[in-house]
Amino acid sequence: MRIISGTARGRKLKEPDGLKIRPTTDRVKEALFNVIQFDIPGRRVLDLFAGSGQLGIECLSRGAASCDFVDAAPIAAELVRENLKRTGLTGGKVYQRDAISFLRGSARYDLVLLDPPYEFDQLDDIFQTIVQIDILNKNGIIVCETSSDRILPQLEPPYAPVREYRYGKVKLSLFTRQAD
Repeated sequence: MRIISGTARGRKLKEPDGLKIRPTTDRVKEALFNVIQFDIPGRRVLDLFAGSGQLGIECLSRGAASCDFVDAAPIAAELVRENLKRTGLTGGKVYQRDAISFLRGSARYDLVLLDPPYEFDQLDDIFQTIVQIDILNKNGIIVCETSSDRILPQLEPPYAPVREYRYGKVKLSLFTRQAD
């Protein structure tokens, strides 16, 4: 696992031990950042279900103003801290908290990265909370990685689906918060 582009390009990240944390594959990560690359510089990012932190760290490397990394697992929070140290990137804050409780007390973001465990059964609740709190700034983007057979909820305006991308057993779903 390494950073693809930006100021930390080529830096290797510490990989998780075991199977409790599932990092995004290089193929999917490259595809994701090809889609959102121009929406990152200067933006405020939320990496929810951060795992190793590789997605948020990639955003910081590509010029994001800041990134909040959230994961309930202590091992994941420590892994993100270690990977931030390895890259020397600043602007990242790590929160070891439950996703829904973090969302209820969070600020607004320009980009939200959702990469929950594929068997996570509260994803609909996460989306509902995002819409209720209205967590995205105007024209903000949500990117959600799931298994390709996962059906995501319909979001209420001003949130709208943009596109889905499939890579084998993985699906990336993009949503946006339209301008008022």
